[in-house]
Parts: sequence; structure tokens; C-alpha cells
Amino acid sequence: MTTVPRPIIPDRDLFRMEEACRIVQLPQHTLRYWEARIPSLRPVRLSGGHRRYTRDNLETLLRIKDLMRGGKMTLAGVRRALAGERRAVPVAPAGDGGAAAKVLKELRAELRDILSELNR
Repeated sequence: MTTVPRPIIPDRDLFRMEEACRIVQLPQHTLRYWEARIPSLRPVRLSGGHRRYTRDNLETLLRIKDLMRGGKMTLAGVRRALAGERRAVPVAPAGDGGAAAKVLKELRAELRDILSELNR
């Protein structure tokens, strides 16, 4: 099976629907349908009601497309997969030897000290 290279997303914050369709290579009606069915996909709406897609929105659209086409998932399956990915938060980055956990413990202790000072 050949893999399709991911399109390059230009270095900008917001994209019009036409630009998003060109990057993701899907028609506008598909993007609108996915917006209605997948809660995590919410583009920014301007005062006139026009959609503006963020880079995160485009990454989500590409992930949905990969899951539906490559993973042969239904839209309901994609919705569950995306919800599971959001819930799976790594505890510490791999290979840091627990340094991140140590910093978090120190920060927690400092915050407790500050809170105790404020409650006096």
C-alpha cells in the first residue's frame, strides 16, 4: 500500500474555506458535514458567519481523512478515535528520565506553600 504524503500547511493562523478545501483536498460540503458531526472540529466564525479554519482544524481534518480513507473507519468510529486521542495525555515525555515529573512535583509544592501563605 502506498502512502500519500501529507500536504504542507502554510505558516498562517487562519484559512478561508476554499483554502482549507484545497489543502485537505476535499469538497466544501464534506467539510461542512464533518463540522456538524464531529464536535472537536469547530472553525472560527467571523461576524458575517464566514468560517476560518485554524492550523489545528486543518490537522484534525487531515487526521479524519486519514482515518476514514486509510483506516476504513466510519464517521462514528472517527469521532470515538478522536475523543480517545484527546483523553490520552502522556504523563511525561519519553526519554526525559522523569525530569518533567520532578519539575511538576516541585511546582506543586511551591503552589501549596503560596496557598498556605495566602490562607493565613
